Amino acid sequence: MSKVTTKKNDSDELKLNAIKPATNRLFNLVFIILSFVSLFPVFFVLMISLSSEQSIAQFGYQLWPNEFSSSAYQFLWHERGMIFRSLFVSVLVTVLGTAIGVLLTTSMGYVLSRQQFRLKGFYTWIVFIPMIFNGGMVANYVVVNNILGLNDTIWSLILPLAVSSFNIIICKTFFRTTIPDSIVESAKIDGASQLSIFVRIVVPISKPVFATIALFLTFSYWNDWFQSSLYISNAKLISLQALLNNMMKNLEFIAKNPSAGLSLQQYKNSMPSESVRMAIAMVIVLPIACVYPFFQKYFISGLTIGAVKG
Repeated sequence: MSKVTTKKNDSDELKLNAIKPATNRLFNLVFIILSFVSLFPVFFVLMISLSSEQSIAQFGYQLWPNEFSSSAYQFLWHERGMIFRSLFVSVLVTVLGTAIGVLLTTSMGYVLSRQQFRLKGFYTWIVFIPMIFNGGMVANYVVVNNILGLNDTIWSLILPLAVSSFNIIICKTFFRTTIPDSIVESAKIDGASQLSIFVRIVVPISKPVFATIALFLTFSYWNDWFQSSLYISNAKLISLQALLNNMMKNLEFIAKNPSAGLSLQQYKNSMPSESVRMAIAMVIVLPIACVYPFFQKYFISGLTIGAVKG
């Protein structure tokens, strides 16, 4: 009798949670429209980057150009020495920054999630206050440039973005709701130190939050150009995003750092100004767009973690 009742309850629950076919089709249509809205600008930018300057001048931006041309990408290929050097800087900063940021953020979040930590309240306020009040760009510049002396070093692109209060709160919430105190206490009874507990017990069962924080940091470092504009004056240390941003805004930057041996006027005459701007956008977007699908589930998990109060 109890089995029949259980099956009936399960059947009723499935009926309540089931989506009607019409509603399912509506959801699919909405997601198709949203996907189109997201992909259409990328396709449009790609088509403009493959348009000839004559076609753009005569017909403007078109979804399907009258005349295709690879001159924009050829121009960027002529500047490949400078672009590849900046690409190496961006990759190095992204890898090192993500590794350092994940280590600092997760360890701080784990410490703040433990009820036994005596200074938990004090440090929670220290982490929380910067989410509300910001010292401002001037204070940040003075600390990084004058006090720490990181100007024109690779660390000026890494350390200012390594730790975020928002990411720490995400880690704290995850560890508080996922890592029971009983596991930690059992490990202490067996003689494990806090570092051993974190490395051998916490890390293996916390891969989603590690991947989420790594993804957030990767996006932050890869898309950042502002740190380079503030702290970097050496062209050999400029990041790819800052380099391409300068190329988009200022031709004189290219003339001051020539790799093809041309004068400023020759650059102006040879540069396909409109299409090359779109080609630059594609160069920036393509690497991170290829990586994102592999981490999408962790990104969604991170948003869900951030929505849980704890």
